[in-house]
Amino acid sequence: MTLEERILAFVQLGKLISSLNSDEFDALAWRVENNNSWFTPEHTKSALNGLEVFLDEKKLREWTAKYTINENASPKEIGILMAGNIPAVGFHDLLCVLIVGHKASVKLSTSDTVLIQWLANELVAIQPEFGKLISFEEMLKGKDAYIATGSDNSARYFNYYFGKYPSIIRKNRTSIGILDGKESPADFVSLAKDIFQYFGLGCRNVSKIYVPHKEVLVKFLDAIDGFQILASNHKYINNYDYNKSIYLVNGEEHLDNGFLLLRQSKDLVSPISVVYYETYDSLESLENEISTISEKIQCIVSKDAWYAGSSGFGLAQTPALDDYADGIDTLEFLIGL
Repeated sequence: MTLEERILAFVQLGKLISSLNSDEFDALAWRVENNNSWFTPEHTKSALNGLEVFLDEKKLREWTAKYTINENASPKEIGILMAGNIPAVGFHDLLCVLIVGHKASVKLSTSDTVLIQWLANELVAIQPEFGKLISFEEMLKGKDAYIATGSDNSARYFNYYFGKYPSIIRKNRTSIGILDGKESPADFVSLAKDIFQYFGLGCRNVSKIYVPHKEVLVKFLDAIDGFQILASNHKYINNYDYNKSIYLVNGEEHLDNGFLLLRQSKDLVSPISVVYYETYDSLESLENEISTISEKIQCIVSKDAWYAGSSGFGLAQTPALDDYADGIDTLEFLIGL
């Protein structure tokens, strides 16, 4: 296959996703949720909508045009160990491997088996040549290179087994929100989307916010009453009840609106149903703080992206094709093999 043929196949996949009728989507979403009850139909829909954005012909062409992809290079076998924290989270790695012309040997997370395999099967149906380039395996031994995504603990395991090969090994990351006290209720609602989408399970979900003073927190909690529906999900509310009980028993100061807990902490990664916060005295002190933890941050959001290097509120889960996880250019890595 040529690069042109690969691009057109992915474009067709995007069109197929957008053309799913309600019955087809419902059947797929049921299978996804049956495999992992955190993956609600709403979240499967959000994930597929995100893939539609990826699989736009113009965007794919502009993305690949930035690189020199050798059409005559021998394909390498790339082992991909996928995460499973949000639906189809490993698709971008699969896209990168295949668009370059390599072979993808995928080890799925047990938390996300249905959607990735469905996408791969539909891609092969569109372009059968991909059938030779995609395999799902339980043991990834003897590959030419590896891409592995997991926690800080699993990264040590990955380094032990795959460190001698060319590899991208990703660790824990999270995202933060920066507030300046000038936010409107609508801004707070957009920030809440960055916090609550996928129940906060993604590395691009905001798990900590920085505020100039605590009064901002009360305004934020008052503005996001519309997200009360989260309390209807038993897994989410079980986490809320558990964390609230811990804070009450330990006498830990916190704010509570009935479905979200705000607690002051120097930590970055908060439990589900909790967002950590810190106050800052000046922009300079904030920038110094952020610089010390930059390797742990996936993305930053702020009102209208006023903070340098940030995205606007509500955009955390809409990365561009070249918004690479951990800031490592996956396509450049694969081309250089």
